Amino acid sequence: MKTKQHVYNLIILDESGSINSIKNTIISGFNEVVQTVKGVAAQFPEQAHFISWVSFNGLGIKTHLACASVDKLEEIDGNQYRPSSSTPLFDAMGEAITTLRQTTDTLPNCNVLVTILTDGMENASKEYNKAAIKALVDELSEKNWTFTYIGADHDIESFAESISIKNTMRFEKNAASMRKMFDNEKRSRLAYSRKIREGRSTKDNFYSNDE
Repeated sequence: MKTKQHVYNLIILDESGSINSIKNTIISGFNEVVQTVKGVAAQFPEQAHFISWVSFNGLGIKTHLACASVDKLEEIDGNQYRPSSSTPLFDAMGEAITTLRQTTDTLPNCNVLVTILTDGMENASKEYNKAAIKALVDELSEKNWTFTYIGADHDIESFAESISIKNTMRFEKNAASMRKMFDNEKRSRLAYSRKIREGRSTKDNFYSNDE
């Protein structure tokens, strides 16, 4: 029997105070992603999908799932997602990515899809800086890791480029823009798994602001 291709999905979700104005929309969108991840796993049974996801703010980095089967992924509500405080983005990325690679570095046949969703730039990290994150992204991008940066309220293309992330998508803080963004997110996840099925490179552009 052919060994299944392992696909590790990592979602890093901003939970800082500035998210409060779009909290309900983020919750709704995240719940759409939950259904998308589960749907992709069902549509591509030859792939074994796993999920890790963390949320972060200045009060701490919360790991909700780590390398779990996608059937463990559940929708969230306002009791679980409570935006407040500052934005230690680099610490959240560094901690989550380093933890995940402890698993993926031992596997010869896997792809990793990292999705970062934030409405603001880094302003509070203590353990990781920009240079450390850039070096981490550079290294892992050569090992079937795909990094995507989805953001608002800052120059996301420039910021993402500064940490070697090529795939970006921006959104405005309104329902229509965010609905379009999450629709694109769904299409892109399907395209990603389709590329794996067809044996094509996953290093091509993943997200697009024009879709």
